[in-house]
Parts: sequence; structure tokens; C-alpha cells
Amino acid sequence: MELEKLKQLLGITGTDQDALLQFCIDSVTETITDYCHVDTIPGGAMNTAYRMAMDLYRHENIGDTGLSPGVVASQSMGDVSISYREDSTYTQSLLKNYRAQLSRYRKLSW
Repeated sequence: MELEKLKQLLGITGTDQDALLQFCIDSVTETITDYCHVDTIPGGAMNTAYRMAMDLYRHENIGDTGLSPGVVASQSMGDVSISYREDSTYTQSLLKNYRAQLSRYRKLSW
């Protein structure tokens, strides 16, 4: 995967987000290669890999320190109290959303 292509797809200019985008690329590469039991992303799965990286960057708001650690579970007005719960549904479903596209490249592992 190429950093510059991912930046173009996301409409990002400059180099401020490069480290975060590289983290997305590395995470998606690791996910795909682990799932498919291969050393590199198969050529036919490259567009799927870019879509996964874009989803990862957009949904998890990587690098945004102002976001809450999860979904608001409860809040109070007097003396201000906010409780969060972890939203694990997305992180668990990232591969699931692309499983059909990636299964064709999966190799048998012992």
C-alpha cells in the first residue's frame, strides 16, 4: 500500500497525518496478511485494503485526542458526570465487513 495514494483517497494534503496514515496502512496490512495467511497483500485485494484503511482512519478518528474513549453510557448535569462504555462493535467488525472479499485469497494454515 502507498501512503500517497491513501492520502489522495482521503483528500489529505501535507505531511501532518503521515504517521497516523502509516499506522492505518500497517494495521490493515497486518490484519489482511494474518487472515489470509500470506506474507503480503494479494494484488487483487489491494482496493479492499485501501477501503479498510480509509474506514479505520475515518471511524476510529485516529490521532484525535479530543474524542471520548467510547460511547456515552450515562451523563449527569449536577456536578457534571459522564460515563463511557467501549464501542467494540466497529473494531470487531472491520474484518467482518471485508471477509467476503478477502476469503478468496485465504490460504490453508496448519
